[in-house]
Formats: sequence, C-alpha cells, structure tokens
Amino acid sequence: MELEEHQQALQRVRKLEKPTFCLKATVKQAKGILGKDVSGFSDPYCLLGIEQGVGAPGGSPGSRRQQKAVVKHTIPEEQTHRTQVVTQTLNPVWDETFILEFEDITNSSFHLDMWDLDTVESVRQKLGELTDLHGLRRIFKEARKDKGQDDFLGNVVLRLQDLRCREDQWYPLEPRTETYPDRGQCHLQFQLIHKRRATSASRSQPSYTVHLHLLQQLVSHEVTQHQAGSTSWDGSLSPQAATVLFLHATQKDLSDFHQSMAQWLAYSRLYQSLEFPSSCLLHPITSIEYQWIQGRLKAEQEEELAASFSSLLAYGLSLIQRFRSVFPLSVSDSPARLQSLLRVLVQMCKMKAFGELCPNTAALPQLVTEALQTGTTEWFHLKQQHHQPMMQGMLEAGKALLGLVQDIIGDLHQCQRTWDKIFHNTLKIHLFPMAFRELQWLVAKRVQDYTEAVGDAVSPEMGESLFQLYISLKELCQLRPSSSERDGVMALESFHRWFQPAIPSWLQKTYSVALARVQRAVQMDELVPLGELTKHSTSAVDLSTCFAQISHTARQLDWPDPEEAFMITVKFVEDTCRLALVYCSLIKARARELSSGQKDQAQAANMLCVVVNDMEQLRLVIGKLPAQLAWEALEQRVGAVLEQGQLQNTLHAQLQSALAGLGHEIRTGVHTLAEQLEVGIAKHIQKLVGVRESVLPEDAILPLMKFLEVELCYMNTNLVQENFSSLLTLLWTHTLTVLEEVAASQRSSSLASNRLKIALQNLEICFHAEGCGLPPEALYTATFQALQRDLELQAASSRELIRRYFCGRIQQQAETISEELGAVTVKASYRTSEQKLRVELLSASSLLPLDSNGSSDPFVQLTLEPRHEFPELASRETQKHKKDLHPLFDETFEFLVPAEPCRKPGACLLLTVLDYDTLGADDLEGEAFLPLCEVHGLSGSEEPGEVPQTRLPLTYPAPNGEPILQLLEGRKGDREAQVFVRLRRQRAKQASQHALRPAP
Repeated sequence: MELEEHQQALQRVRKLEKPTFCLKATVKQAKGILGKDVSGFSDPYCLLGIEQGVGAPGGSPGSRRQQKAVVKHTIPEEQTHRTQVVTQTLNPVWDETFILEFEDITNSSFHLDMWDLDTVESVRQKLGELTDLHGLRRIFKEARKDKGQDDFLGNVVLRLQDLRCREDQWYPLEPRTETYPDRGQCHLQFQLIHKRRATSASRSQPSYTVHLHLLQQLVSHEVTQHQAGSTSWDGSLSPQAATVLFLHATQKDLSDFHQSMAQWLAYSRLYQSLEFPSSCLLHPITSIEYQWIQGRLKAEQEEELAASFSSLLAYGLSLIQRFRSVFPLSVSDSPARLQSLLRVLVQMCKMKAFGELCPNTAALPQLVTEALQTGTTEWFHLKQQHHQPMMQGMLEAGKALLGLVQDIIGDLHQCQRTWDKIFHNTLKIHLFPMAFRELQWLVAKRVQDYTEAVGDAVSPEMGESLFQLYISLKELCQLRPSSSERDGVMALESFHRWFQPAIPSWLQKTYSVALARVQRAVQMDELVPLGELTKHSTSAVDLSTCFAQISHTARQLDWPDPEEAFMITVKFVEDTCRLALVYCSLIKARARELSSGQKDQAQAANMLCVVVNDMEQLRLVIGKLPAQLAWEALEQRVGAVLEQGQLQNTLHAQLQSALAGLGHEIRTGVHTLAEQLEVGIAKHIQKLVGVRESVLPEDAILPLMKFLEVELCYMNTNLVQENFSSLLTLLWTHTLTVLEEVAASQRSSSLASNRLKIALQNLEICFHAEGCGLPPEALYTATFQALQRDLELQAASSRELIRRYFCGRIQQQAETISEELGAVTVKASYRTSEQKLRVELLSASSLLPLDSNGSSDPFVQLTLEPRHEFPELASRETQKHKKDLHPLFDETFEFLVPAEPCRKPGACLLLTVLDYDTLGADDLEGEAFLPLCEVHGLSGSEEPGEVPQTRLPLTYPAPNGEPILQLLEGRKGDREAQVFVRLRRQRAKQASQHALRPAP
C-alpha cells in the first residue's frame, strides 16, 4: 500500500484499546526429580506465576535471594497457578497450559516451583513402604518436621525479556540452597500473546473466519508477487506474512486445529487454479487428521470443509483423466507433480474427517481407475482426429493409421516405464495393462477395417505402407502384459492374417531394392582396397550391408505360421543366393571394363586381387545366413509341419550350391593370378640357365628371387590369407613344373643344373617364408623330392656321379636276398700297419651255364672302384676253371692301398664273374660289390682273429640304363665320364644277351 495509507492505518490502530500482554505457559513434563517419600518417589506438583517489578540482571545479593524465594512468598495467591499432582514418580507428565498476564515485560519474571505433596500418614503405613536405609532416614526426617508440610523439589526463574516469542525446551530445576544441586529438568513451552484488542472485523465475525480471510489475502498477495517474476510459487509465505498470521492466531488464541483448517481451505481452493507443491496441502491435512474431533466444528464449517474435499477430489480426478496432456513427460518435473497430486488425494481420502463428512464417496482406486479408462479412450479419439488425413485415399489413410499406432506405442512405453510405477506405488493400480487392453481393442478395429478395404490387390506403394503398419503392430503386440496381468483374449492375437495378401509384394520389393543397390554399388566401385586391414572394396561392404538388411527384414517379418514362415525363408535364401551370383558376374564385368586397355599389368593384377577378395567376403557373408535367419529356431517350429529332412534338402541345398559357385569363382580368379605369375617365373628361370658361366649361381638367382619377393609380397598384401595360401600352392606346383621342363632340357649341363638346384633351394625358402607361407607338407611333394634328387644328380661332378653309381649298386646288392641267384664267397681284411687290403676269393656258386655244352669256364676279375680313387691299382684275375658252375678258387690277392679312400662312401671291391670264351668276348656271369668300409680291420675297432666269410650275390646292370649313366653319357667333353659309361654299357649289353634270370 501507499505510505500515506499505511500511516493512516497505524493511527487507527494506536487509538484502539491497549492490549493485555500474556505469557502462555505449558508445563509439559519433568525428569530425574528428587524422591522425597519413603518409597523413593515423590508426588510432584507445580506452582507458577509472574513476578512483577523485577530489576535488571546482575543486581544486589538481595535481589538474587528474591529470585530464589518460592512462588507462595513472592506472587499473590490470586495470581498463582497450580498443576495437578502426579503421584509416585520421578518423571511426571502434566501437559497443562496457563495464561499469565503481565504489564511490563522488562521488569517481570516467570517463576515455577515444584513441590512434593506431603499427606498425613501413620507410622505403620510408612514402615510398610520402607525399602532401604534411605527410606528409614526419611522417616526420621519426617518425624522432625510439621505434619502436612510439602517438600521443595526445585524451581525455574526466567526473565520475560530473555524469552523469544515462542520457546520450547528443557530447563534445570534450581535448589534454594547449595544442597542437592542436581534436581532434574522440567520441560516448558512459552508463547508471548496478547488479548482484548477490539477491531471492527473481530466484533462482527468469528476469529476463525477473520483468520481465513486474512490468510487468503496474504496468499493472493504472494501469488501476485511471484507471477510477476520468472519462478513459480512454492507455496510458502514471506516472513512478514507469516508473522502477521502468527500474531493474529495468538491474539485470538486460535487453536492449531482451526489454523490448519483455514490453511487447508485457502490452499485447496487455490490449488484448483494454481499448481504448487503438495506439501502445502499435506501439512494441514495431517494436522486436521491428528486433531480431528467432529464436535468442535459448527455446521457451516463442516459444510465448508466437506465442499472443499469434494471439490479437490473432482478436480484431481479431472487432472488424472487428462494426465497425458496435463503432465507431459517433455516437462522434467511432470512425474513428480502427478505423484504429488496422487499423494494428496490418497491422504485426503484416508482422513477420518473425509470419511465422516463425505460418507457416500466411492473408493479412490475405483474412481481413479474409471478416470484413467475414460481418459485413455478420450486420448485415443483425440489422436485419431489429429492424424486425420487432409486428402482422401487408401494410401493416405494407411499413413494416418501408421502414425496413430506409433503414437500409441510411444504412449504405452511411457505408461510402462513411468506412469505405471507412480499409480502402483500410490494406489496399487496397474495403469499399463489397463491402457494396453483399452488401446489394443480400439487399434484392432481400425486396422482390420483398413486391411479389408485394401483387399488383395496390393501395389508396391501400398505394400510398403502395409509393411510399416505390420511392423508397428508387431512392436505393439510385443508390449503386451504377461498373462497374469492381462484380462481376456487379445484383439490383435492373429493380426498377421490381415496382411497375408501383401507378402508377395513385400518379398518382391525386398529383392528389387537389394538388386538395385548391388548394381549401383558395383557401378561405383573402383576396385581399390578400403585400407591395409580391409582388402575388399566398397561394393563388398555395400553388399554385406544389403544382405544384412535382407536378414533384418526377415527378422522383422517373423511370420507366426510355421509352414508359411518356412516358405518365406526359402524365398529370402533363394533371393540372397541369386544376388550373390549376380554380384560375381557384375564385379567381373566391372574388372574387365576397368582393366581394358590397361598397360600396367600390376594394376590389372591388383584389380583381380580385389575381385577375389570381394567374392571371398561375399562367401563369408553368405555363410552366416543360417544364424542371421535363425534356421535352428525355424526347424524347431516347422518340425511338426514339414517332412523330415525337407528343410535340409531345400535351405541347406540352396546355401551349399551358392557357396560352391562362389568357391569356383574364387578358385578361377586364383588360377588366373597364378598363371600370370607363372609366366614371369618361367621367363626368369630360362634367363637363369642362360647366364654366362663367369656369374656365380648365387648372383644368377637374384633376379628370380627379386621378382618373387615383390610379387608375393604384393599378393600377400592384396589377397586374404586363405586365397593367398591357395595361390602359393598353385604357384608352387607351376614353378616345379617349369623347373622340371627346364631341367630336362639342360640335363647335359652341370652348370645349369647347379643353378637350378640353387634356385630350387631358394624357392623352397621363399615359399616357406619362415612358417608364414606354405607348410612343409605342401612344399615337400613327390614332385619336389624327385626334382630335388634329379637336380642334385645333374649338378654333381662326374666322379661324384660315379661314386653315387657304386653306392646305388651296393644298395641294390644288399636288397638281393634270393638263394637262387649266383654268388661269390670271399674273406677280406685290412692291415693298417702295412696298409694292405687282403682278399681271399674262396668260391663261386650257382653260376649260369653260358656255353653250348651246358656249362661255363668261369674266372673272376677284382677291381677297386671308383677308379679315380684308386688310379694306380690295376685289376687282378683268378685262374680259369673249366666246365664248372661251382668253382673253388681259393686264391688270395693283396692291394697296397691307404685306408682313407677305402672308408669313403661308394668305395668297393668290384668282383666281375666272367665266362671265358676262346673265340669271342667273354660272357658276363654277374657282378658283386664288397663295400670297403665294411672290411674287417679297416675301422680299427676289430679284434685280431679269424676273418669272417662274406657271401655276395651276383647282380646285373639294368638293361635300359640308369639315370646316373644317362647324365654321364650326356657329358660329351668329359673323357673319364665317357670311359665309365662305355664300360658300363658294355657290361649291360653282356647281361642282356642271356636273360635266363630276371635282373634285380
């Protein structure tokens, strides 16, 4: 108000009758007081009053003694108040209130004395109550004092000016002397009030009504002040307004009950037009319930309170009915506001006052349930009007229906996550099942009508709209409550049947979209790897995404009928496999298009690598179809419908066929790469054998290894590991074939063979790549081992070949164990001290009859081989025996020879058994080889003694020649090799003239 108006109001107040100041004192209880009776207890009561005219604190000792004086001596009897007597206790409870008037607060003090009531009792009664020696002492003390004199228990003296407007605390009981200083405590409550202030309102209206109007005015003022600001009102009053209300209630001595009732009436009426925290309503409700006594209200007050209950209940139910719009979740505090409203309604309906004043009101859960059901139906119709299409048509109607279903799904999610918990926690009402039940019936009716109106003729655009509607309905059905919370049958239980005519359109649309995406992806692909770790190109990524989308569509469809679900899955698999083969054709055509006219062969090979990797990536994606389309779950569903093995014969057969086709395409690409590399390898191997003789083999092999290192590293970088390993295997096979061909053409050149041998060794290391390339079992094939042996032979010197020849013949002889063949028996020993080899030729047996008379004239030639190891030792011969197939020679020969050459592999004593012919050349009876390393005494470990006999079977040279002889024969410029070959050919020719016994 204006300052002048305020001054005028103050002047009017000052002219009124001066109020009477009072202290409202409540003596609540005491604890730990002294026990004055024989029983150890007391019968306490209190005297209290106001002492007027007390001086300031810190006065003379006389004034201090005056404060110690008892009430009966300092305060007139008519101004003294007394509590009830509580018998036999040390912790009395009074809870009595007194109004004490005073004039000057500065010079007034509050006095309270606590006494033990003493009644006249006989000694016999007191002795009966005696419990201990202290009780006996009290009896003697009682005997010395006057009969009926009360005992002082303590007092409390407080200056009024030290008290606040409202005090509530414990005060210690003070003694009159220094004896018994600890006398317990007394709980006192003080309130400074005044009365008899006469105003026009107080004279014409009851104090309660004036207090209510005053509260309404103050609340209206607070609301006006907060509406001008940016924050909402929290329901609290300013300190000034609270003080005014407090002083008015105090002045009129208005009870707490009437204050709470006034607060409830004011705030409940305001709550219906302005929302604020529910604590402002809960406090007066709690206070009214605690102090409710119906008889203290007048009839008009009861009507007013009952009307406030009914009004707030109706208003609250209207808010609950519209809770979706009144408490939107877009506002963060909406759940808390709704919960606050429900808490207020629950607390109000539980009150005794509500039950007595509004007895015919239905139970709150029932009222809230009806409001929620009605509100859900109204909300659905509002949403349906909101989605009403602007243009008429089936496609527009479908889009509107889809939007309506999606809004319902969103609302049910909100009910399930947020609102259901709030209603259940406060009222034990499950909102979500009820809302789902109401909404699904409303949705089912409209969807069924729409699908019937669409009919069987489904266009692609209509099919897309129906599919989105189908998916939304599936999502809606997935929200359905459990069977325990659901009542009756769902209206959407078999909704999928309404969409059955649209299935062909959905499947065709899925394939068409996927095919267009594959064609576009291949057309935009530059056949460049995506990165170092990702070796396929962009089209493979797009194709994987496309297949993932097809699988996602199949999972979305999830058709409930098992047999139809199986047929739909078969169609999805068929389309996916068809797309895979189409992609292979397109990506190969794209590679040909990009590489046409490409001069850089490496770039063309790179594109081919990318194509192979793309198809490999596609094979991995196709292999995941059983998991993505949940074949295992489908097989369990259709087990009772399909014949056994039908799923295996259809789905798995389609998949295996597609994988086989992809595998063939991948292998073809790898073969093409291997053929491209084989040309370069063959070219380098041909150059290798043509390098001039002055170049070392290690240097001659460098261009081939450099080529392989670059190409294989390049392929390893650009191919996935599986296909790179396959490429290595093919390339290794081709390389061995090239080496075989080149080695066959260079058989007569030991230099070329040596280079090829070193090349094979380096190629083996290169292809193995320290365990990162081909494993040993893939490297060491029969072809490799044969080639390795051939190249080692070809690269060996003539003398080495001759040595190996004898090693082979010795081995051949050791494997000849038949008793039917001819043999010679010898005893051989070596004397290290004399460096002499001593050979005793004992006999021969089972010789062939080579003469016309059916017998032979045998003799034996003894030669130390190879000749280059024993160049100075001439051959020896035995005596000739006439007509004897079992001659006994018994001749001894000594060879002066060092021990070292005798210990070398292949060193042997060649025993050639011949049939002497007078007119022509001698015939060959056979050959025997005695390894010199096995001769007794040569190793130096044999003990001197009898030399053992050795029986050596006779063998024959191979009639068709041997590989070593063929190699030596090709070395035309090597005289030693030619002489050896000529001698061995002669022996073979002699052996072939009498084939009575098969060559071993």
